[in-house]
Amino acid sequence: QVQLQESCPGLVKPSHTLPLTCTVPGASITTNYYYWCLIRQPPGKGLEWMGAIAYSGSTYYSPSLKSRTSISKDTSKNQFSLQLGSVTPEDTAVYYCVHLVPGGLFGSWGQGTQVTVSS
Repeated sequence: QVQLQESCPGLVKPSHTLPLTCTVPGASITTNYYYWCLIRQPPGKGLEWMGAIAYSGSTYYSPSLKSRTSISKDTSKNQFSLQLGSVTPEDTAVYYCVHLVPGGLFGSWGQGTQVTVSS
């Protein structure tokens, strides 16, 4: 089973950039047909798909977040990362790194990391 570990500051100031890194021990992020995505859940709300990066490096973004989201990967560290710019308190949420198995089904999830946007 693929494991994922999120890393991110717990507190980010408004207008700053939220940097989230996902480390994947025990599996290669460049394995054919593996996709890796970012999902968040604001307090009291449902899950929101933010974007994804493929084994090939192709990226996909939620239209509502595309203008301020960037997803990249570092194969030397076996990590993928999210940069969410111009954050506001509405970006306060639990952020998850998720593995998509071939076929697009959800596989493993990280434990999630709470990020609060506040001055």
